[in-house]
This record gives sequence, C-alpha cells and structure tokens, in this order.
Amino acid sequence: MTSIVVRTPGGPEVLELAEGPIPEPGPRQVLVRVEASSLNPIDLSARAGRLTAAGLMPPMPRFGLGWDVAGHVDATGPGATRFRTGDPVVGLRDLLFAGGAHAGYVVLDEPALAPAPVSVPLTDAATLPLNALTADRALDLTGLEPGSTLLVTGASGGVGGFALQLAALRGLRTIALARPHDADRVRGLVTGEVVTSSDDLGPAVREIVPGGVDAVIDAAILGITAHQALRGGGVFVALVAPFAPPPIRGTRVVVQEVLADGDRLAELAKHVDDGALTLRVAHTLPLERSREAHELLEKGGVGGRIVLTP
Repeated sequence: MTSIVVRTPGGPEVLELAEGPIPEPGPRQVLVRVEASSLNPIDLSARAGRLTAAGLMPPMPRFGLGWDVAGHVDATGPGATRFRTGDPVVGLRDLLFAGGAHAGYVVLDEPALAPAPVSVPLTDAATLPLNALTADRALDLTGLEPGSTLLVTGASGGVGGFALQLAALRGLRTIALARPHDADRVRGLVTGEVVTSSDDLGPAVREIVPGGVDAVIDAAILGITAHQALRGGGVFVALVAPFAPPPIRGTRVVVQEVLADGDRLAELAKHVDDGALTLRVAHTLPLERSREAHELLEKGGVGGRIVLTP
C-alpha cells in the first residue's frame, strides 16, 4: 500500500511516498479503499511539527497525514455490521496518532463512517467530513435560535462556507467576512451582508447589527478583532485554542474540537444531495504530487479544496 509519511518534521520536502502492508480492521472497524482524501491546514501543521510542539500530537518516528476519507468499503472487522463490501463511504480520521488518510487504504472505527453522497463524485465528497463537521459543531456550540445573528469570519474558506450554508438551514441571519475577490460568491451563501476587510471589523459589523451579533464563528482565527463585533453576553466560537480571546463583557468563549460522527456526517451528506451544501474542488492531484499540493495550500488563494488520490 502506498501512503504519505513524515519522519522528520519540516517543509513539503520532508513528505515521503512509502510502501507498506494493507492494514487489517479490528473489532467494529472498517477497512476503506481510499479513492480521495482532501488536504487541510492541519496537515500542514502536523508536517511542520507545530502540533507536536503544541502538545497536540505525541512525538513519533514516523506518522501519516490526512483526515478526510472518501472511498469504498474493502473489508469489515468483527462486529461491524453497518456497511457491506463495496459500499461508497465518507469518514473522518480524528486520531492524530493513527494511520493517515493520504494512503491507498485506511482503517476507521465504524461509527466514524457514513454513506457517501450520491450526487457528487468521491473526489468532491472527500472535502465534506472535516470542514462540514467542524462548521456544524461550531453552530451547535453557539446555541442560536432562528432569527439570531451570526458573524462568520473566513467565510470564503471551507469551514466558513459550510457554516454559512448550515446557518441558513437553521434560520439564522448571517454576516460574513470574506476576501474582496470572493465577495460575490459569498453573497450567494449569506443571509445578511458581506464585509470585505477585517480593519475596524467591530464597528463595521455593528453598523449592520446595532449592539453587535449574537454569536461569532471565527474561522479566520482573528481572535479579539472578531470578538469586537459580538454583543455583551454573546457566544464566541474559536477553532484554535491558543487564539481564543478572553471572555470580556460577559461573553462566553468556547473552543470547537471536531470529532468523528458518522450519524451527523450522514445528515450532512444528505444536505449535499439536496443541494443545500455545495462542495468546491480546485485541484485533484495524485499522492506522488503531495509536495506540490502542500506548496499550493501554503501559498493560499486556491479558490477551493485540494484533493489527493492514490
């Protein structure tokens, strides 16, 4: 089996194409033949050693990359009964010490998997799990009721885009912060208005929503800059713990930690088939071009997701 591994953290040049045995599923586990796996910023952080330095990942002599999985069930372990061989599935690998999804095969716990959406290719479906589950859980943490106001920063990115679409399904009024060249596309997702600069973000949002929004999902990791748009007593959802602002003015600051949830992922896949969630793929590259994929993502401005295929 081919996989991407890292032995010594560093730049894209440390990525290795390695060969190894196909893993075997254990009790209540499923072996997935990977058709596609998207590249995420957390993969860049793991490769560079930032997760280990932050204590989020144990030091290891070798580790794999990749969280998102889209493929077909190849085998099931004892007690795994939800899927049959050949079923198209999507899933999330949320254990940093387990084998990565940038590989030909990956073993996942059965509850981490869901039927793949049927309306899109698996290369597109591979962009769903991590970002959509992150956005969905972030919205749950806001506790907002229909009609409430929500600011989403980083609205042109994967998490931000899903957050806007899912917020619309929940009846929320959304304000989006997006890059100027993405503003027109984001206006098609937002139920309120689009702001195109983080300069004076608080005053700009408060002109739209007097008193401030009820909640913020900070996908752009702006911290206190985005917090200024929040009303007193509102909820701020941070995606990266070290950049969470202090809970001033009686606000509640929570950190979203994504987890594999096959049942919820199945609902999100249905939203894709219903047309309520759109998926954007910018580049599809083979594992052999992983270094190029990492360079593209680090450069930024890709305009969609980067997907790797075995």
